[in-house]
Amino acid sequence: MNKIISTFTGIALFACACNQSTNNNQNNGADSASQQVTAAAKVPVFNADSAYAFTAKQVSFGPRIANTPAQPKCAEWLIQELKPLADTVYVQRTTVMGPKKQPLPCINIIATFNPDAKQRILLLSHWDTRPHADQDAFDKTKQMDGADDGASGVGVLLETARELHAQKQGIGVDLLLTDVEDYGISEEENSFCLGTQYWAKNPHVKGYKANYGILLDMVGARGSQFFMEAGSQQYAYGPMKMFWDVANRLGYSDYFRYENNGSAITDDHVYVNTMANIPTFDIIALQPNGNFAPHWHTQNDNMSVIDKRTLQAVGQTIMQVIYAQPFEY
Repeated sequence: MNKIISTFTGIALFACACNQSTNNNQNNGADSASQQVTAAAKVPVFNADSAYAFTAKQVSFGPRIANTPAQPKCAEWLIQELKPLADTVYVQRTTVMGPKKQPLPCINIIATFNPDAKQRILLLSHWDTRPHADQDAFDKTKQMDGADDGASGVGVLLETARELHAQKQGIGVDLLLTDVEDYGISEEENSFCLGTQYWAKNPHVKGYKANYGILLDMVGARGSQFFMEAGSQQYAYGPMKMFWDVANRLGYSDYFRYENNGSAITDDHVYVNTMANIPTFDIIALQPNGNFAPHWHTQNDNMSVIDKRTLQAVGQTIMQVIYAQPFEY
């Protein structure tokens, strides 16, 4: 049964923080190594074309910033995309307090698959856009598309939802799309990830638990590398290493690197780990020196940086983990 459950609440007196970091190369399918592995395990082949289209659609709404027309329009589109795919879609509509004590509308969307399963995986990504390109070299007051920082992770999760609907599996999977993640300021660490902080205190299902969580943040740019983020290693090393091992077996070692990036990042996974007590790791593009990608929080974060090969590497690994070895760590 498909249904939408909406929750309306008052102002949540806390904020959310993710100091994040990255010619479109076309790739219409998985590489031969991943095709062989997925065929043997009856794992769906992730459709990077579809994930790319989902990413572009989000960008077409314009910057998805709280208190702008793009916010409710994109939220409604996300809900309508997920409604026919998931068993249940929950919508949390609330108000969070921004870093300057301004009330901000927040819309979290949760799509649940196989809700009665006890063993569950949480997949999450933020769908909002930072209100200004504060790292831009030319004009830090301009808005940005947020193609990689936000839209790419959601694009991968929407395609994951389509695959979960098309090919059922035995475990439970929950997709959490969080809002008002990137509205914060560097002086106040907890002013980022407001939607995730709200969800962690007010889960869509009372007492919600998952075996582990996977955060997707900046997972679509050309040439991305995903190092093992220090906070993720601290809280969720087992499932994180399992995921990296699967990716490397599938032939994606150029993307998923075993090196530590050198520092912990304040991102949505921090609050899932510390507030919801679900071990969660972050897949986020970084440079070898630990800095974010050059397009991070700049006007260059547009569809020109999105590469289907990167979407494929992340999405196919998710497929392999969900369908073949979700709890092998």
